[in-house]
Amino acid sequence: MHARGTPSSQRNDGLEKENAQASSRGMKSATPPSGKTPGRSGLQSRTENASESGRGDEREATKEWTLDDFDIGKPLGKGKFGSVYLAREKRSKYIVALKVLHKSQLCASHVEHQLRREIEIQSHLRHPNILRLYGYFYDNTRVFLILEYAALGELYKELQRAKRFSERKSATYIASLARALIYCHKKHVIHRDIKPENLLVGIKGELKIADFGWSVHAPNSRRQTLCGTLDYLPPEMVEGRDHDYAVDVWSLGVLAYEFLVGTPPFEAEGHSETYKRILRVDLQFPSYVSENAKDLIRSLLVKEPAQRLPLSRLLDHPWIKENASPNGIPLPE
Repeated sequence: MHARGTPSSQRNDGLEKENAQASSRGMKSATPPSGKTPGRSGLQSRTENASESGRGDEREATKEWTLDDFDIGKPLGKGKFGSVYLAREKRSKYIVALKVLHKSQLCASHVEHQLRREIEIQSHLRHPNILRLYGYFYDNTRVFLILEYAALGELYKELQRAKRFSERKSATYIASLARALIYCHKKHVIHRDIKPENLLVGIKGELKIADFGWSVHAPNSRRQTLCGTLDYLPPEMVEGRDHDYAVDVWSLGVLAYEFLVGTPPFEAEGHSETYKRILRVDLQFPSYVSENAKDLIRSLLVKEPAQRLPLSRLLDHPWIKENASPNGIPLPE
């Protein structure tokens, strides 16, 4: 079994109460605290930002953030480059998650460009199943990302506790992610690293894509970079071929299998054997997985990218229609 990536996002440490208190004070609005919009492009200082309409001629001067704008609360999680804290913007009392990254560690791993790209992409996305990045600021040694707070924490830990999810919960999550990825692809964004560790759960139980560190804005459609997590890599990336939006379709098929079974479908002893299973599309289902679920997963995990089920048709698949909750919130079980 391969070691899974360290979750880089938030953890639920009994903080639902604080989130509920925040909601009762009118903090649910998905607008940046105090209406301020931090700089959006790279890590340079910005004093103005294009409006959300995307028209560059409509600009407004904005005050920049500092750490003094926030009350810092409990730690929510820890990653390779820093930590995430519960925080509250002082003026509005708006609850957020503040991700603190250390510049020295970013530079040592040569991921400054990756962080710039992550900020540029995630700050422009607006979807109920995508974690909001409200803005960023920095000092001499750290970079701070102001993120939406997902009160129920990491999906990966929920899956570890449950061992596997029911078909209803799995279908609800897969449908939500399909809608979010359809939105991303329309914005010419390929995520490239969909996996349980990069998903968070909001206060109502809704799923949110939380990490865009491997995502890419790809108006030219085809890329060749090897990235993402081994168990979720599609055949075209294993073989070093060009890849496009279809890599996210493959990842959704792997995720659906892991939700239902508790382990990724091509897991094996050692990288080489995993690669071989991926290239063979060596799918083996336990007896308890329904025929409709198998059919959907097989239609997503197709070696030839162009033959994978389009995400728009996924939403009309019988397994999704029969099991997914229309509002994206799993029913109690």
